[in-house]
Amino acid sequence: MFAIIQITLKGIFRDRVFQGIMVLAVLFLFIPSAASLSMRQVTELSITLSLSLISFILLLLSVFLGATSLWKDMERRYTFSVVSLPISRSSYLLGRFFGLALFIVLTSVILGAAGCLVIKICSGIYPPDRPVVWGYLVLAIGFATLKYILLVGVALLLSTVSTSFFLPVFGTICAFLASGVTQQVYEYVNSPIALQVVSPFFKPTVTLLYYLLPNLAGFDLNVNAIYSIAPDQSGLLLTVVYFVAYTAILMGGATLIFGHREMK
Repeated sequence: MFAIIQITLKGIFRDRVFQGIMVLAVLFLFIPSAASLSMRQVTELSITLSLSLISFILLLLSVFLGATSLWKDMERRYTFSVVSLPISRSSYLLGRFFGLALFIVLTSVILGAAGCLVIKICSGIYPPDRPVVWGYLVLAIGFATLKYILLVGVALLLSTVSTSFFLPVFGTICAFLASGVTQQVYEYVNSPIALQVVSPFFKPTVTLLYYLLPNLAGFDLNVNAIYSIAPDQSGLLLTVVYFVAYTAILMGGATLIFGHREMK
């Protein structure tokens, strides 16, 4: 498995994905100028822009690397030579996942350091009304990293089902978009107001989708980082447990499907 992780990382760097990230990271240089347009909340705006840029880059990586990694191997016939070696298909797939997850973590560390530097500069030039709690900022970046690692698992699961990259790419994007509203829809359907306007046959469907689709709302700690609000410790622990359990289910299903997939 460790060899597959190394091959995955080398393949990502060989495809010049890292160089593309550095090009997008240049946008951090414009954050102080953009944040200065806010006369009273310069630091808060710099935190918002930094976290948004980090999330955007991690989203691109998780969708396109997760959705195309396995597909490219099969398209180039790399998978056939690998599975003929004394290595199980599950080890191969898990190696791919952990390799991609490690790259997401490395990217998050680099982008997080750049974001913290920008925020430090902005807070030094324009002292904020409330001090920046750097621990909350690190937590926001860390939980955003977990969110996009989970999204990589969704992409790999869809890759084991599809023979093209269209379903993994667009399916992962749809799962990401839906994950932002599942909590609100579920709470509305189960509210007393919904009893009068929502069909009773619609409620089980929403409940099923609520538990099937990933719920990524708990990973968003941007508000805590921006306004220095202490996050709920039990909520953080529950989110970590959810991440581990949901990712394990995703990769368990992916290895099961990939193990029975015919290689043509």
